Amino acid sequence: MTEPMLRPFRPDDAPWLVERHGTLYARDEGFDHTFAPLVARILDDFVAGHDPDRERGWIAEGSGHRLGSIFCVAATGPTAKLRLFLVDPKARGMGLGKSLLRTCMDFARDAGYRDMELWTHESHRAACALYAAFGWHLTESKPVHSFGVDLVEQSWRIRL
Repeated sequence: MTEPMLRPFRPDDAPWLVERHGTLYARDEGFDHTFAPLVARILDDFVAGHDPDRERGWIAEGSGHRLGSIFCVAATGPTAKLRLFLVDPKARGMGLGKSLLRTCMDFARDAGYRDMELWTHESHRAACALYAAFGWHLTESKPVHSFGVDLVEQSWRIRL
């Protein structure tokens, strides 16, 4: 596999992102059929109306294959939201997650955001360890029933 590179998200990446999220979260987390449509709505909203100066998405590619994604979108005021962070299992352990996270955070800082927030699940231990290593702080954790399974939702935040 060639060294993965990051490129801007294109609308034709959306079907892959929806499929990968749906397939991997069903396989690894037991999520039901309601998760992939949520990803599709997030992407539809991004494609339809994002501000390219303040919102951006990236796709990681290697050897002509999509391997991961991350998005920076506006939340409220000076806060950006990290969304759709995914590293395909075949590309894990290559430093791709670090590269995606660094790129997204650098963009948010350069776009004038003062902080970032994200929403995830406690079961994503590798991603949560990466957030902590980059200086993010867990701000909330609560049990929920979502996507057909019992989960522990987490909110994280970082000052840029």
